[in-house]
Amino acid sequence: MPFIDINDFPEQEVTPGCRLRTPYGENMMLSYLEMDEGAEIPLHHHPHEQGGMLIKGNVQLTIGDETRICHAGDMFLIPPNVPHRAVAVDGPAVVMDVFSPVREDYVELMNNYIPTE
Repeated sequence: MPFIDINDFPEQEVTPGCRLRTPYGENMMLSYLEMDEGAEIPLHHHPHEQGGMLIKGNVQLTIGDETRICHAGDMFLIPPNVPHRAVAVDGPAVVMDVFSPVREDYVELMNNYIPTE
């Protein structure tokens, strides 16, 4: 699967107003995250390294003890097990995240997807 049409992947609402689609390979996972204004990915941590880029909108991003407002084009790196949180501010936002290794919980979420149509 060298080329991906993100619309071919089912979206999953992981928290209210936060929908993701997660294509993945053997050692890396992409996560296309759409956030409604005010939607929040609550403070959490995981053993996966995470990097990302804000594609659209503004996100208040907390990584460890630091919080910043990120704008389209801003990038970030989150080491394993570091607490982090994101909130879409001043409108909706789109974020592309990359995880390594693949997040097993997201694979399970996608494998358990049941279409509502």
